[in-house]
Amino acid sequence: LGGKPGGVFEGLDKRSQERHRAIQAARDAAAGYDSDDANANARVPWGSRSSDEGSDSDGAAAKDRPQAEAPKKPKKPKVKKPKVTVADAAALIDAESLAAHLVDISASYENQEGIQLMRFADYFGRAFANVSAAQFPWAKMFKESPMPKMVDVPLSHVPEPVCKTASDWISQRSPDALGEFVLWCIDSIMSELSGPTVGPKGAKKVVQQTPKAQVAIFVVLALTLRRKPDVLINLSPKIVGNSKYLGQEKLPIIAWVINQASQGDLVSGMFSWSHSLFPTVCAKSSGNPQSRDLVLQLLERFLTTPNASKARAMLLNGAVRKGERLVPAGTLDLFMRCTFPVPNARVKVC
Repeated sequence: LGGKPGGVFEGLDKRSQERHRAIQAARDAAAGYDSDDANANARVPWGSRSSDEGSDSDGAAAKDRPQAEAPKKPKKPKVKKPKVTVADAAALIDAESLAAHLVDISASYENQEGIQLMRFADYFGRAFANVSAAQFPWAKMFKESPMPKMVDVPLSHVPEPVCKTASDWISQRSPDALGEFVLWCIDSIMSELSGPTVGPKGAKKVVQQTPKAQVAIFVVLALTLRRKPDVLINLSPKIVGNSKYLGQEKLPIIAWVINQASQGDLVSGMFSWSHSLFPTVCAKSSGNPQSRDLVLQLLERFLTTPNASKARAMLLNGAVRKGERLVPAGTLDLFMRCTFPVPNARVKVC
């Protein structure tokens, strides 16, 4: 204790300072390492880190994040097709355009009248292509409308210059070619009136389709029969004598066809009626009363068109046609029986 002042504690103090510096140096070294490691991690790209680092937390975060929805495409509004009536389509037919078409097909198919007539029908088919079945429900019209109203359907909508151009061209075609063409038109119409086939018991019922015969077929058929009514006289035995043209639903079409011929020549229409239609439909007393009534309505129209006096004069002048009576004796006798039946044979027609 008697040594230099502070000598006893000088060594302790020195060692204490050394330990303090060592601890501080260790702390500084540890802090420097952490700083370098953090800077190094910051420089490492995201994709190059170990998959183990934060994979669980990243996956959970990805699940929590709402996925971006793909943008919905706006719905395009449906464009409604404008309704085109028979009158609308007919008004657009140009007589000069039709004339040019007829000249072209006559030159292109000079010796093929059948093809010429089909191309003739195609022209009107394109003209009425936009007319839907709803705008021309011909099956319903023929079934429900009175005969006088149906005579000029649908030809009344076609412009007169177009009818004249077509009629002049039709007059230059041969009777044989026109006969085949008329029969093709009638077959096209009748094929759509065929009812569903009756299957075996228990079979599914076939739904009958709505008839969709084009307006054009009726137009070209009416034009042909009015310009060349004699064609129907040659076809009448084939048409009326064939079962595929007979039936309650088909009779109005046959009556309309004969009516078209009568517009061109009343005697030709009367001849087809008396020699074919009337004897076939009314020969049996057990025939359908509605069918008989329709046939007699057609005769009534003949006798009042264009008026009673002119019709009478026309029919009297044509009482004999090419050596044949306009009204055979058998038809006249049958007509009298149908018109004045015996009391017990009378049937009320609704």
